Amino acid sequence: MIDMKEKMYRFMQGRYGNDNLNRFLMVATIVLWVISMFTTPILYSLGLIGLILVYFRMLSKNIYKRAAENRAYLKYENRVKAFWNQRKTHHIYKCPSCKQKIRVPKGKGKIEITCPKCRHTFIKKS
Repeated sequence: MIDMKEKMYRFMQGRYGNDNLNRFLMVATIVLWVISMFTTPILYSLGLIGLILVYFRMLSKNIYKRAAENRAYLKYENRVKAFWNQRKTHHIYKCPSCKQKIRVPKGKGKIEITCPKCRHTFIKKS
C-alpha cells in the first residue's frame, strides 16, 4: 500500500512547486489577512486572491513560465536589497547647484564634496 508521502510525491511530479515568489506571496497574504481583521474586509479578499495565485503557481505544469516569473521577481528583489544595503553604508546628497545625486560613504565626519557634474563644492557631514 502506498503511504501519503508517496502519493503527494507522485502528484507533484511534473509540477512547479514552491519558490521565492510563492513565499513572498504567502507572507503578503498573511499580512493582508491580519490587517483585514482591524480594517476593511476588502483586504481579506485580496489575500484570498493571493492564496489562489500561490496554489496556481505551485500546481502549474508550465515550469518554464513560472521560472521566468520567479527570475523577474528575484531581479526586482535584488535591486531593492541592493538599494537598502547601499543606504546602510552611504549617504546620498543632492548638489545644491545642479541637483545631481552624489553618493558619499558614511562615517567620515564633515567632508567637502565636489559635484562631478558642475564642480560646485559644498560641505556635509557623512
